Amino acid sequence: MNGTALSNVYLAKQKIFNSQGKAFAYELLFRDHPAGIKEFPSNIQATSQVLLNTLTNININELLGSGGVAFINVDEYTLTSGIIDLLDKDRFILEILETTDLNEDVLAKIKQYHKRGFKIAIDDFDCSAVMIKKFTPILKYTHFLKVDVITSQQENLKNIITKIKELGIKILAEKIESEEEYKYYKEIGFDLFQGYHLHRPEVVEMNRYKDATQIIILHLLKLIKNDAQTYEIESYIKQRADLSYKLIKFINNHGHFDTRIESITQIITLLGRDKLLRWLLLYLYAEVSDNPISESIMHIAILRAERMEENAHHSDKDKAYLAGMLSMLGALFETDIKDVIKDIKMDKDIVDLVVAKKGKFLSSFNKAEHAERTYLKQLLCHNFDKIDTTVLLYALELSHIPIDPDKL
Repeated sequence: MNGTALSNVYLAKQKIFNSQGKAFAYELLFRDHPAGIKEFPSNIQATSQVLLNTLTNININELLGSGGVAFINVDEYTLTSGIIDLLDKDRFILEILETTDLNEDVLAKIKQYHKRGFKIAIDDFDCSAVMIKKFTPILKYTHFLKVDVITSQQENLKNIITKIKELGIKILAEKIESEEEYKYYKEIGFDLFQGYHLHRPEVVEMNRYKDATQIIILHLLKLIKNDAQTYEIESYIKQRADLSYKLIKFINNHGHFDTRIESITQIITLLGRDKLLRWLLLYLYAEVSDNPISESIMHIAILRAERMEENAHHSDKDKAYLAGMLSMLGALFETDIKDVIKDIKMDKDIVDLVVAKKGKFLSSFNKAEHAERTYLKQLLCHNFDKIDTTVLLYALELSHIPIDPDKL
């Protein structure tokens, strides 16, 4: 497989209209298939995927129009994950799902994002006493209230409209499914309208460069090794919503810090560059590749890197570890290693080993590879009868080992 592989990714956008019938904004929705949704993940994964596609795989002006605005679903996990820091406050409205747990941390984040200039919306409001009580603490930070016209309690509706309008909040009627409903909610004072009657969500299909994250992480490795400024490293990490989220999750799960995590910069400082470097390499192997044997490749890469680190001079240990880890990237992405690192200028000693199999780390690399091959040879011999002939043929062909048909 050569160069950059393309695959298709999807999201949907549904128009939101004002009372004059003009498009006011879009709501961006998760999709994983041209016909809709095959399998809905968690809210945080769905939001991450939508943002990932919006921020990296398509021009936002192409998606929303010049200056267009998008409502994006968020819950307690999204609000506290740091993902929102990737967004332009003038282009994205934070739509808080009705199921969101409004705990102290979430309330603090809502206040923080409101203070930064983000507009806040509440989703699927049903006008019930329970929901009114739940969302009252954030009404002062809210710009839009999206009323679910199917489930809303009509007897409370008109009273709520009056009170909400007094707070300066715009009210949006969502799930409009007929002309009668549209006229009715327009007459009683709603400001904005959304629903299948007005506009069915349109699926947007995009080409995705599979190695987009790969290139970003390789640049990150270079920045860290070159002692770049923390803000430079942070800006690269923020280019990928999934990377930011996983890094925050990692430090929350494995860090022993009393401080609340507020930013990527803070994580870089707390974690330290060496640990960040090693985490990025693990992420590259474990998360980025679609290779079905990526986990096995990752384990070999770690052992190889550790062996090379152990054999290296104390001043070269980090470099040796990095060379060992990078030496398996070609196998991981099923491409020529030159294609993987062509866009970055890595340390010469590392490039010498990874690309040309020469230089100061060659001896320790050969020792590590010999240990791997010895074990794998034993494993292969002991299990040879279990291996499918087709698998053997693939392995031989891909290794450019000629097969003599007369001897078969």
